[in-house]
Amino acid sequence: MNLLAELKRRNVYKVAVAYAIVGWLLVQIVTQVFPFLEIPNWVVRLVIVLVAIGFPIALVIAWAFELTPEGIKRTEDADLPTAARRPRKYIWIFLVIGGAILSVGLFFIGHYTARNVGSAAEVPAKSIAVLPFENLSDDKNAAYFADGIQDEILTKLASIAELKVISRTSTAKYKSKPEDLKTVSQQLGVATVLEGSVQKAGDKVRVNVQLIDARADSHLWAKSYDREIQDIFAVESEVAQEIADSLQAKLSPAEASTVARAPTKDPQAYDLFLKAQHEQRVANSNFRSESFDQAARWYKEAIARDPNFALAIAQLAICQLRRHWLTDPLSESELAEAGQMAKQAVTLAPDLSEAHVAMGVFHYYGFREYDPALTEFQRAIELQPNNSLALQFIAAVHRRQGKWNATLDELRKALEQDPRDANIASTIAETHLMLRNWKDAEKMARHSLALDRHEGLGMHVLLISSLNRSGNAEEPLRLLASFPANDLPIPNTGTYDMVIGTSAETFVLGRDFDSALKACDVTSATSISEGQRSAAKAVIHVLSGNVTPAQADIEKARELLEIIVRRHPQDIRSRRALSWVYLVLNRKSDAISIARQTFELLPPERDAFLGTDNLVSFAEMQAQTGAAQEAVQNLKKLLSMPAGDTVSIARLKIDPVWDPIRNDPDFQQLLLTKEHVGP
Repeated sequence: MNLLAELKRRNVYKVAVAYAIVGWLLVQIVTQVFPFLEIPNWVVRLVIVLVAIGFPIALVIAWAFELTPEGIKRTEDADLPTAARRPRKYIWIFLVIGGAILSVGLFFIGHYTARNVGSAAEVPAKSIAVLPFENLSDDKNAAYFADGIQDEILTKLASIAELKVISRTSTAKYKSKPEDLKTVSQQLGVATVLEGSVQKAGDKVRVNVQLIDARADSHLWAKSYDREIQDIFAVESEVAQEIADSLQAKLSPAEASTVARAPTKDPQAYDLFLKAQHEQRVANSNFRSESFDQAARWYKEAIARDPNFALAIAQLAICQLRRHWLTDPLSESELAEAGQMAKQAVTLAPDLSEAHVAMGVFHYYGFREYDPALTEFQRAIELQPNNSLALQFIAAVHRRQGKWNATLDELRKALEQDPRDANIASTIAETHLMLRNWKDAEKMARHSLALDRHEGLGMHVLLISSLNRSGNAEEPLRLLASFPANDLPIPNTGTYDMVIGTSAETFVLGRDFDSALKACDVTSATSISEGQRSAAKAVIHVLSGNVTPAQADIEKARELLEIIVRRHPQDIRSRRALSWVYLVLNRKSDAISIARQTFELLPPERDAFLGTDNLVSFAEMQAQTGAAQEAVQNLKKLLSMPAGDTVSIARLKIDPVWDPIRNDPDFQQLLLTKEHVGP
């Protein structure tokens, strides 16, 4: 009894009750909130363990010490008369009761909220993610083969309408065998995952696969296949069929035919195709011409072995057209050849989804023929309902057409199919940027960087949306300093930043021209041609008000850029660079002329996305050459349409490109107008 009385006297009971309530409250918070923030489960478990360890420590401290108005004292020194302690006793009881009520309330609110969130975003039972296959071959360079097997199984599953299949871009973010499958399930929004491994030795191949219920972390089935290399296609089909059966997905006759179909009968052609696919993924990431060219060589070798290899023909066409769009333009004859390949793929395999994607890309990338491109992309989705790439292309075309709401809806759906694809998230952010939805743009840009801190477009949007919203150059400079070094690419859209790059543009807007020149040197070291590099420095010198340092290499830059523009009249970047070169050479009429031609080549009416940038660039040349009234009229037009990536009232107030007309009365009046916001 003396021990119990002493425990009571030293407030150990009170501390125990209070600790239990607070600890329980903390556990409720981490278990209910952390999963929705995508915080790993090991962090939740760590918090629970620390709470448990802290309980006996709290009791020991309560026995030895007491909190008094004079501070913490040893219990022996803090004994007070009973009368003095009585009021604190009741206060303590009220605090405990209040804490208990708060804890219980939070539990029920959290439980109710979690239930509602779960029902709103309920994971479909017939959903799957195919995780990267582990390469167990002695030859570690055979990783491309394991990737190819995974990709082909995923592609077959993507053709089944009753399944939700996560795209490869998202699954590639994970290990072959993640430790925490429940977190994977939550992040990808799937009920099941497929894990696998591939071991290739000579003409033999072993494929091990296991289907797992990710929510319960329990195996549904596992199987091993030991086959000759020429039988690998049958393995891919069997695995896809087994998964469909396990998830009770019914296949239409057309879907069953797609799942059973082998892309080629030549295993060596298939091996070359897988190498090409691997290299094309590299090219899509680094935008380097040499990567696209290497992929094209392997595709051509595969096609040489099997001239009827429709999938390889379609992918070769896509590879060439992406190179044309993203890096170096194709000549007219090369572009026509890519179109012929796409048509050949459709002729050989009219039910092949990738063949229709190739045709759509030809119409879109080759000639901006939007309606026939949409027809092909929509047919690709009919044939392969989980084709996230085709859906992204539809969104891209709709954005060029100025169909902003449709664009956002399609991109959000694509992100559901590919939830870990940072580029889709940053494209959504970029679309909001155009619409001057600054907060939404910054939110999605941050989300894209949470998925991939090296996502260049996400960084670009975050910088520009911050600046165009606030007109404060200091905030973007702080953001720029926090980004990984040298990760910002030269953007494919924009005004003079299309020539100098986003990093240099950020410094220019802060009027730090020396830092802009240094950033231009770093960014352009591998991204643009020698002529464009000289033009980039010329732009910065013009904006700084001192063109003398730009004179040294400007004539050579003119020669190089004029050659490019003659060979590739559609090359917007080279055209813009050349207009600034003419400006430095004091050839103002030529500078205005090529800017006007570029605008007329692609006005906003033909391309609501890039066309507005061409109009801004035309207005820049007008401002720089003294045509203030015309520049203001074009700016007024731009403020009335979605063009938030380059024009906002806040930006007009600080951008040095408008310094030549800054004191013009019409320009000053323009700063008092309202800008278009939203679709």
